[in-house]
Amino acid sequence: MTDKLPKEFFVRDVLEVAPELLGQYLVRKYKTGRICRYLITEVEAYRGEEDKACHANKGRTKRTGIMYNEGGKIYVYLVYGMYWMLNFVTGEKNNPQAVLIRRIENFKGPGILSRELKVNKSFYGEDLISSNRIWIENSHKKNDFDTASRVGIDYAGDKWKNKPWRFILK
Repeated sequence: MTDKLPKEFFVRDVLEVAPELLGQYLVRKYKTGRICRYLITEVEAYRGEEDKACHANKGRTKRTGIMYNEGGKIYVYLVYGMYWMLNFVTGEKNNPQAVLIRRIENFKGPGILSRELKVNKSFYGEDLISSNRIWIENSHKKNDFDTASRVGIDYAGDKWKNKPWRFILK
């Protein structure tokens, strides 16, 4: 019996969901049938069309369409032509928000962790609640954390770049 986080967990504001993802288990079932659990140790929040660092800042596009769904879906995108970035959609329908998974135990960096998890374009739109290949399990641990500014978003300007929306497990 697994203890998957329910849809209600994700259908909340990204600034509530992001820090509460810390210390939870990202579970991946690979094609071989092997199941691995990874502790989530760092995330970043992206909050709606008003957030200049959020991909939805320019409105709904083919790329960002999934972000306009109710929370609990996966949003992936490719950077540098080689790394898939793993994000979890949060919030209510038509309020685009997402949490970037930046680090899991033993794997630093969002590109490295996605490669380890074998995440690719096929995960776009996957439902974290019903998926049989990736989901989040409750660890039932208290998650003390630090906050910091987000990484790699200088283009968003100082106001958005300096928001303390990166959450790091202590």
